[in-house]
Formats: sequence, C-alpha cells, structure tokens
Amino acid sequence: MSSPRILEIRRGVLEKNDQLAQGLRERFQAAGVFVANLVSSPGAGKTAFLERTLTLLRAEGLRPAALVGDLATDNDAQRLARSGAPVRQIVTGGNCHLEADMIGDHIDSWGIDLADTDFLFIENVGNLVCPASYDLGEALRCVLLSVTEGEDKPLKYPIIFHSADAAIITKIDLAAAVEFDREAVLANIQSVSPGLRVFETSAKSGEGMAAWIAYLKARHQKLAGDVG
Repeated sequence: MSSPRILEIRRGVLEKNDQLAQGLRERFQAAGVFVANLVSSPGAGKTAFLERTLTLLRAEGLRPAALVGDLATDNDAQRLARSGAPVRQIVTGGNCHLEADMIGDHIDSWGIDLADTDFLFIENVGNLVCPASYDLGEALRCVLLSVTEGEDKPLKYPIIFHSADAAIITKIDLAAAVEFDREAVLANIQSVSPGLRVFETSAKSGEGMAAWIAYLKARHQKLAGDVG
C-alpha cells in the first residue's frame, strides 16, 4: 500500500502537470491549432494510423505537425516524416508517458510557428496506464486499439477509455483473419464510456479514414470559429 507521503508527491506532480497543461491549452487555442493526443498500447498501429492521417490532411491543403514520444529511438519520427509534415521526436529516456512540460519544452526548442499550424498530433508512448493521468493541453484525446489485441481491452484498461474523447479501432482490414468480434468490442467500449465516439479504420486500406478526417476538420473549424 502506498504511504501518505508517496500519495502526496504524486498529487503534487499531477497538480503541477495540470497547471502546465492548462497554459499549453490556452496557448494552442490562441494560435488556432487543434491538438490531439493519441494513446495506445505498443503494436496497435498508432504510427501507421498517424502517418496516414498526416498525409491525408496535407493532401487537403491543411498544415499538420506531430510530436512523437518514445522510450529510446526516433524510428517512429522517421516514419512519420515520410508524410512531409513537420515531425519532432521526444525521447523520454525510459519514462512511460509524456508530460506537459515535455510538450512545452520541445515546442519551444523546435521553433515551429503554431500560428502556421492547423493540427498538432502528439503520439504518446505506447502504454494504456500512465498516459491516462497526464493532461497535455490537448483538445482531443484518442485511445487506439487494434483488432489483433482482443475485444476485452476496454475492460482491462477502463480509465484511459473513460478519459478519452474518441476510440479508434485500427487494422480492421485484418478483422476477418483474426476473427474479431466487432459487436463485443463496441459493447465493451460503451460499457466503460457510454456514448464514446468510435472510428473503425485501416491505415493500410484507407477504410474509415475519410470519416476520421472529416471529424478532425469539423473540430478544427469549430476551434477557429471560437477563436475568431
């Protein structure tokens, strides 16, 4: 059992993070940039999904960028750079999640002009536990799960699904091959977070991506209207 002292330290860390995150959120809103935080377990297809998203947004004349968190390598950033969007790697050095101060520090040292950016995607470290507690100033938190991970993922990790604004099912092109039970996973998602928006996608085939892009554009337009 955690001691009162440990709980106090954890509470202090989260409170500081929330304060920094709120500052980031105000900064993003003032610049008119829509920020999405993507969270998943390792191997869910998050990087492939994000690469396809960046590519599609750029094809429509929009200006996306991405911050990529990883424990040790810049492999994901190299993959995402193929989209042509600005990408910056955040190597956490073993930290299992991103925190608001990391986001702020890397934006400042990156030199990117947020006013010239429509979307900023944050690809969080592959983990469904720790990222649930850390606000990064995002306007949209998405939890991703692939058809290969099992239908009970929402039941095993309810906190991240409950805190998410949308759930994205990836690799649906493999659904038949792995005997994915679509109705079961949708029921599990709704049991944990009733009314949660769900997108069923394949970065490989492109299925479901048009609805996702339309959703992003609508959210960005709303932000622009609120700022204006």
